[in-house]
Amino acid sequence: MEFALSEDQRMFRNMFRDFAAKEIAPRAEEIDHEETLPQDILRKAANQGFLGATLPEKYFGAELDGVSYAMLIEALAGACVSVALTVATHVSLVAMSILEHGTDAQKDEWLEAMAAGEVIGAFALTEPEAGSDGQAIATRATPDGDDVLLNGVKVWVGNGEIAGLFLVFAKGPEGIDAYLVPRDAPGLTVGYREPTLGLRSMFFNTVYLEDCQVPSANRLGGAGEGWTVAQKALDRFAIAVAAAGLGVAADAVDVAAQFATERVQFGVPIAKKQAIQNYIAEAHIEVEALRYLVYRTAWLADQGRDFSAEASVVKAFGARVARNVTNRMVQVMGGYGFMEDYPMARKYRDARMLGLVGGPTELHYVRVAQHIFAERDLEITP
Repeated sequence: MEFALSEDQRMFRNMFRDFAAKEIAPRAEEIDHEETLPQDILRKAANQGFLGATLPEKYFGAELDGVSYAMLIEALAGACVSVALTVATHVSLVAMSILEHGTDAQKDEWLEAMAAGEVIGAFALTEPEAGSDGQAIATRATPDGDDVLLNGVKVWVGNGEIAGLFLVFAKGPEGIDAYLVPRDAPGLTVGYREPTLGLRSMFFNTVYLEDCQVPSANRLGGAGEGWTVAQKALDRFAIAVAAAGLGVAADAVDVAAQFATERVQFGVPIAKKQAIQNYIAEAHIEVEALRYLVYRTAWLADQGRDFSAEASVVKAFGARVARNVTNRMVQVMGGYGFMEDYPMARKYRDARMLGLVGGPTELHYVRVAQHIFAERDLEITP
């Protein structure tokens, strides 16, 4: 593996950072407190090609490689994790699922509009009694002539409130199926928005499907292949979540280090204190370790290699680093780190959510264990 970034990748990284610094960072506290995501931010992101980041030029996508895409999510998360995961849900979970599993007609119908930001994608897998166990979902897909009727309830649907297209998973006659469901489909209702501790600018909604009617041609992938669609999507999303963890952790270190340089106690900057130096140094080491894992896993995906085990490793580690680093940086800043007037409180709250979104850390531990013990002919079940 070549560890040096290419000239194009360095150019992209600078562009991502510049966009995040100019368009998102100055408004991050405002949108967190107002608990909304202004649509002009998504429009600007779409104009930069971010909403079609990994889509081919054929669909007016930016056709970024996986490492560059990870750097995009990292840069956005450094400014605001809510924006980063809104983009990642749209791209990693929905648009890329259509690109990988969709028919030519499905790609032509949706991908150009998604790249332009005219349609935002939402991912509807989790249910009230089937959290991380997708195989236990109760939503049903019942054939009805040339259509299918969907009945069930989905919770924690990322981007639900702003979505124009939902990727819905349901049990059909041959197993779990995946369906592309437009927002205006009869029988689909976007309901309650979850109030959250962190990611306050991202929309998580309950979605109701009551005899929701869609054409059978809207099935994504073959009959009974929905779980494969979901797993591949979640593996891609795992890298994005880890990249978001990298972005928020790295920026937290920058904020705390600057604060420690300027904050004077007992006549000297607190950065002169060894305890503060240790906090900053430990955090920096974890951030750099995570950076390697994120870029390496994205590189594996670029090579077309199986990265399911690495996806769980990087997701679990990314969530842990984000949580640990932001926690320590709050400590560096003392009472100021706990005040809502400073960005560290928001970063701390947002980082905590990364251990839940995209599957809880404990689930990824199980997946890592499954890979380890599969080599020893021992099956591990949750």
